[in-house]
Amino acid sequence: MYAQPMRDAHRSEPGEVNLLEMSASSYLRSARHQPVHWHPWGSDAFARAKAEDKPILLDIGAVWCHWCHVMDRESYEDPEIAALINEHYVAVKVDRDERPEVDARYQAAVAAISGQGGWPLTAFLTPDGRPYFGGTYIPRDDRYGRPGIRQVLLTLAQVWHERREEALETAANVMAAIEHNESFSGRGTALNLALVDKIAGSALAQHDARHGGFGSQPKFPHPAALDLLLEVAMHRDNELALAAFQVTLEKMAGGGVYDQLAGGFHRYSVDEHWVVPHFEKMLYDNTELLRNYVHGFQSLARKDFRVTAEEIAGWLDTVMTDRVKGGFYASQDADINLEDDGDYFTWTLDEARAALRPGEFEFAAKYWEIGELGDMHHNPAKNVLHVKQSLAELAKESGVTTDSLKPLLASARTRLLEARGNRPAPFIDRTLYTGWNAMAISAYLETSRVLRLSGPRDFALLTLNRLLNEAWDGDQPLRHVIAYPPGTNATETIAGTLDDYAFTVHACLDAWLCSGEMRYYHAGVKLADAMIARFYDRVGGAFFDSAAASESAPPLGALAARRKPLQDAPTPAGNPTAAAALLRLEALSGRSEYREIAADTLESLAGIAEHLGLYAGSYGLALERLLLDPVQVVVVGSGPEAARLEAIAVARFAVNKTVMRIAPHRLTPGGVPEALEEMLLPMPSPKGAAVWAIVCRGRTCLPPIVDAEELLQALA
Repeated sequence: MYAQPMRDAHRSEPGEVNLLEMSASSYLRSARHQPVHWHPWGSDAFARAKAEDKPILLDIGAVWCHWCHVMDRESYEDPEIAALINEHYVAVKVDRDERPEVDARYQAAVAAISGQGGWPLTAFLTPDGRPYFGGTYIPRDDRYGRPGIRQVLLTLAQVWHERREEALETAANVMAAIEHNESFSGRGTALNLALVDKIAGSALAQHDARHGGFGSQPKFPHPAALDLLLEVAMHRDNELALAAFQVTLEKMAGGGVYDQLAGGFHRYSVDEHWVVPHFEKMLYDNTELLRNYVHGFQSLARKDFRVTAEEIAGWLDTVMTDRVKGGFYASQDADINLEDDGDYFTWTLDEARAALRPGEFEFAAKYWEIGELGDMHHNPAKNVLHVKQSLAELAKESGVTTDSLKPLLASARTRLLEARGNRPAPFIDRTLYTGWNAMAISAYLETSRVLRLSGPRDFALLTLNRLLNEAWDGDQPLRHVIAYPPGTNATETIAGTLDDYAFTVHACLDAWLCSGEMRYYHAGVKLADAMIARFYDRVGGAFFDSAAASESAPPLGALAARRKPLQDAPTPAGNPTAAAALLRLEALSGRSEYREIAADTLESLAGIAEHLGLYAGSYGLALERLLLDPVQVVVVGSGPEAARLEAIAVARFAVNKTVMRIAPHRLTPGGVPEALEEMLLPMPSPKGAAVWAIVCRGRTCLPPIVDAEELLQALA
């Protein structure tokens, strides 16, 4: 979303607004002064389309999407184009972050029609919401080998009125394709570790051993696949998987896809070298990549992975969080206007020279590859900061020590960051989405535990308390949005999706692990039960992404197609995330139903998952969790020795390992979850010991351990 003056310059009449004026979504509000008579998604738009016998023009985009803003300015802010739309269509605009279930279905529809999806998504629907044509960005005039939007609008309106049977036949076929593709069942493949290895092997087959990552270009991070490779590397001694994990993390952290000054990752790289990114920064990318680097440090003790993790968390703390109330913001734009292409983040040689002292400039130009000829097509003088040589390599080349360059690196980064702070900053969407915040809570709690930092823990618990207080009242359904940006008022409540429930269950369990407060565990149980009741398909197996509509309010448009999410794109998929949450709960509660539903979910999707490879990382991790006995390490006590035992227990990432620290007074009935109570309470405390550890595998526990070396042996 760009500055208000740019939007106001394109009002159809001074002061006139469309129906998006009352929206709370940042993306929808950015279009509230456009001359198109936009409707938000809802029954009113469909009723009007039916009453006027007009097709629906559906635009789905996001506040962080550059090409969405391009199409807005070129077409939707043009009075001539707006008049055509208003005459021939009922126009509906959707924020894909706010309504992910709507976006998912129409992305599938447009992919069935045109072979690809993306944002902006532009779809032409029958009055009841079935798509008969669609694409992505449509230029204002004929170019890029594409017809301009005027021609497209007139042609597809004519199709509706003069070739209606053809449009209806296409719409029926597209809906059938959505329902077939999104409600699949793939039973038959055996659930075993060979299936996990097959998924990991498929990802490895796409690994770029030279530059890291997967495939050629563009390159996206695949956090779940990376964690799966680390899991396989740690527990099957797979050297190829370990190399792929390490090389990818190294190359991403050194690339322009990583903000070398402030930390945090941009959404993806347009090239195979990770140099030139799409500059928007998403909360969900950074929380999951934070976990990757934490897991890398946890397993390999690599200091550079720890540094990157700390920088990601530092950027989130500084830019993307409500430090007072708690909460993680959704995204940061790439640009400040349409003439801009990452200018906030990039540097000309002269700009760098002006910001730095001579010695700093000489160092920075070499370290971050700042030259006369840069990396950006729109302005070849602009450089994306990236690291071609490590600090050690640069020191060797310069004949100095690495330590002597560290102060130069620190001062150069500080001065460039100060200079960048004087530039107009890209817009931040301060919407707090439930599922994404839950992901961030889990990532912060894991960061706190592995890196031994209290700040991430405290902020994660503050955020979880806000989520549970504002997005859920303990009884009614979980909401998709915790809070909209200050100054906006939501006129409707959007129900939580499967993702929102599943990620929040994980966050509650992680909060219990780090705090010992049973209210978090009980909230996780209650949300898991609600998740099963609302989304689980007891006939066909697995979970739908949204609850079934009531008879009094039938689903609108493509929402009639039931969908069972399996593919990581880009966040971990809902079904394996839900299955993993239930498996964690079963190990704590002893409720066999949780394990049965998780196993049924994974089994029902196994035949499809084996073909998804790189996009089935979260499925592979959930299956690993199902097939391996849970390992639970309980550290009882406090103080330095308890911290030492906990650090030993935490070392090495393992998806089936849970480490918890419990004060002795909590080892009472009701003080720990039911299954732990059965295992731990009968066990006598070791005589004379203030701190001890208990290691349980499955339902069998070893005697209490007081010695660090003995704990290492037990875990081995």
